[in-house]
Order: sequence, then C-alpha cells, then structure tokens
Amino acid sequence: MFCPQCGSSQSEEVKFCKSCGSNLYAVRQVVSTRETGEKMDWSKTWLADMFLSIEEKHKRKRELERQLGITPEVKRQNEIKGGIITSCAGIGLAIFLFVFMKGLVAGLDLPRIAVEILSRVWVVGVLPFFVGLGLVINGLFVSKKGNAGHEQQAFERDKERPALRSADTAEFIPSGFSVTEGTTKHLNITGQKPSDTNI
Repeated sequence: MFCPQCGSSQSEEVKFCKSCGSNLYAVRQVVSTRETGEKMDWSKTWLADMFLSIEEKHKRKRELERQLGITPEVKRQNEIKGGIITSCAGIGLAIFLFVFMKGLVAGLDLPRIAVEILSRVWVVGVLPFFVGLGLVINGLFVSKKGNAGHEQQAFERDKERPALRSADTAEFIPSGFSVTEGTTKHLNITGQKPSDTNI
C-alpha cells in the first residue's frame, strides 16, 4: 500500500505510515467501504428544474430565501434602498445633462431649434428619478400592506418545517487503536518497582 500523504510504500499490516505518520488503517477502511454502484439521481439536475411547475419554482425560491434569511421585510427594505439609489442617480443625471448642455449651447453657435432641444435634454434624468420614487413608495406603503402579509405568512409556514437534525457524534465507529499503542513497552527499566513504570 502507498501512503496517500507522502507516497512511500508501506506493508499491509502497518497502521501508521513509517515516514510521515499518516493513519493508514483509516485509509484502508474508507477504501474497503466505498460504494461504487451509485446511480444518477435525475431529479437533482438542471433538466428536472426545467419541467417544474410555476408553483413548485416559487416554493423552491421561498425555501431558498428562507434558508438565506431573506424575509419579506428584508425584501421591502432592499426595494426602498434600490428606489433611493435610482432616484439619486436620476437627479445626478439631470444635473449633469443640464450643466453639460448649457456649456454646449454657450460654446457653439447653434441654430435656435437645436438650442431649444439641447436645453431640455436634462429632462431625461427625471425618468429614473420617478422610477426610484415609485420603488420607494411601493416599498413604504404598497408592499407593507399588500403582498408582504401574504409572503410573511408563507415564510412563517415554511419556517415551521423541520430542518436537518444536528449531527450525532456517537455515529462514528471507534477505531480500537491508539497513536501511542505499543510505544512504551520497550521502556521496561530493570531495578525499578512495577508501580513506578506504570505512570
């Protein structure tokens, strides 16, 4: 047998590697109990996910969100944050376009119609501002009263389902040998009492 740690050749009776001290007995147990006849579970592949119903997809999504701790309240707060960020970006865009177009109009000799158009381009920044404002209003008022109650009930219902049990350390089979096994037998010193040698 070859040691998986250092690669040195070892005899089959040795419990520990003579070169590096790795536990060869445990390696032999793993190799002998390994199952090679595992079958493919198609229900856990992306192909099976394609054929799920919409209800099952929503159920899995809620379960994943529950495991990650994403509650309806967290979703609502994220929506409000997104709305504030979008509104601020819209205001920044409007200010940038206003200043940039004023400089363009002042620096170039443009026809009157072009000046009229360029002086109103800043309005483009108002669109993201209103989108962000809508997200904030939805997060503050609409989601709180409407869908959040339904999602909270579904979240609580899913939360009551039993999770995986904690690991039982008694399941491990004791090895029946020790690292220090047989290492002090050669220390039998003559002339001392037997009680002194058994420390």
